[in-house]
Amino acid sequence: MRTWLIAIWLLIPILAGAYHYGPGQERMQFDDVANHLATAKSCVADERWESAQQAYETALAALPGDDKSQERRIRLELAKARMMNAGLPQANGDLKALLDEMMEDENANQQILADTREALASTQYYITWLMRLEGLPRAEWEPEIENARQLYRLLAEQSQETGSAVATTRHKEDLESSIRLARMDVKELQGIPLPQQ
Repeated sequence: MRTWLIAIWLLIPILAGAYHYGPGQERMQFDDVANHLATAKSCVADERWESAQQAYETALAALPGDDKSQERRIRLELAKARMMNAGLPQANGDLKALLDEMMEDENANQQILADTREALASTQYYITWLMRLEGLPRAEWEPEIENARQLYRLLAEQSQETGSAVATTRHKEDLESSIRLARMDVKELQGIPLPQQ
């Protein structure tokens, strides 16, 4: 009996070491990701966009395994931080790639999909605003605002189906803004300050 107790007692450190160097490593990586995400959220709250972008990039690089939902959420938040950190074109490209990827995945998280559509529509709206201020021809900026309009309409319809009155109102207002932007005269547009993102 005593021999069995000693054998079990000696196995405990071996098992603890096996856990630490096996599944424990992945848990430590998840802890690192959680710390980077907490830092990023703090930076977003303080509107320190460059630091938020760096923290999201670090969290994305440290993310272990195949948790697609978590990866996509981080990519979405990274694109939003880029957009606020004067990286609008890159954020737009990242969001288009993320949306295309999620549209092909029938198991994609629907909330992340809706948030991606909203963020993409927002980048397209601001890109259109800037293109119009630069004096680019209608043929160049119209596809951007038309895509934004369609996304806002889809989001408004989906939020209405789910019964979210606040989201429906917000998406309808965004839809109206995108229509106004497309119809507005460029001289009128130049007299208005660039809207806040």
